[in-house]
Amino acid sequence: MWIFSVLHQHKLLSVWTRSLQKPGLISRGGSQFASYHFTATLLCPEDSTALKRRRRVSIASSVQRKPVASDGWQHRERSGQSKAWKNDIPVLQKPNQRRGEDNRVSSELRKLCIEDFPADRERQLKQKSTPDSKVENYEIVFGIAPCVLALTQGRRKAHKLFVKDGEASLRASMLKVCEEAHRRGVHIHRVSKKDLDKMSSGRVHQGVCLQASPLHYLTENSDSAPKRNNNTPLWLVLEGIQDPMNLGAILRSAYFLGVDRVASSLRSSCPLSPVVSKASSGVMEVIGVYGYKNLEDMLRSKVEQGWQVVGTVGAEAEQSNIPVTQCSDFQMTKPTLLLMGGEGEGLSKELLSLCQTLLTIPAGRELFPGIESLNVSVATGILLHSLLSSRRSTR
Repeated sequence: MWIFSVLHQHKLLSVWTRSLQKPGLISRGGSQFASYHFTATLLCPEDSTALKRRRRVSIASSVQRKPVASDGWQHRERSGQSKAWKNDIPVLQKPNQRRGEDNRVSSELRKLCIEDFPADRERQLKQKSTPDSKVENYEIVFGIAPCVLALTQGRRKAHKLFVKDGEASLRASMLKVCEEAHRRGVHIHRVSKKDLDKMSSGRVHQGVCLQASPLHYLTENSDSAPKRNNNTPLWLVLEGIQDPMNLGAILRSAYFLGVDRVASSLRSSCPLSPVVSKASSGVMEVIGVYGYKNLEDMLRSKVEQGWQVVGTVGAEAEQSNIPVTQCSDFQMTKPTLLLMGGEGEGLSKELLSLCQTLLTIPAGRELFPGIESLNVSVATGILLHSLLSSRRSTR
């Protein structure tokens, strides 16, 4: 029925338009407007409401124009149209309405406007999904284990937790991170993977990042009361470890095997960064790492207290006055300091001169030149396991 009515109107309008296009009857602009308006409405009936608004605004603007004295018929036609559509024109502002009241927009409409303009929506989300720039002296901890332990251990001051939006946030490990953050009053923000990649500088974040204060090397002044046990103490002393991945792996092995303390030189050593925490699977958040400006003074002080200093060398080390022993033959019978040198250079001559014994790891085969040594983190794990096993066998 509606289609028949529309087609009938279209036919009448076409006849009427052709009759009006004769010279002297109506301007071509009005004919084009009527024909275009009806055609657009017929092709897109769902947009008829929007087109009606356009027609009303156009008519309202035409009514406000001053009539031309030489064209009286056109003035009367426009006046008739304005009277016919007078009740249909929406009132944009009442005469006594205040100027600021028309700017009041509901929250639903504001939301729709934001969605219509992605740039504005992206800017608002960006303000919420980025670390707080007002917080001074902070860093981004990434990874599930580092974030959980950073929250539970309380050595850092946490500010914001960023979690990847989507199904990944429903995993049990992710829920645990959010639960610990919520329990401590840390704000949780769901962000995209792109934002997390940017926060972690492209590293493996496992869908979670934490904005928190940094960790630093401990000092003797910050030393808490040591835990008393019946085991012979073993300290791991690191000199010049520059690779954060190696340092993280060393911390993880030291914590797992039961080292009593980890000490490091502050000079030529990498800081306790989030990369170290991730490489240690969060162990850096638990175990305290002590930093010393002068390792020589600390070693001499321990020797005076009855500790033994044990260094490490390669299998093809140069002959020296210090005895070299395979790690499997060494027995730890008193408090021991195990020294590990940095990548490439090894222990400095100053620290080697303080060693009482040098340990080596025997190779299981004939080695090609250039690959006679182990990675420092792997060698540290082997030596720690050997020394701590000998400690247990001498109880």
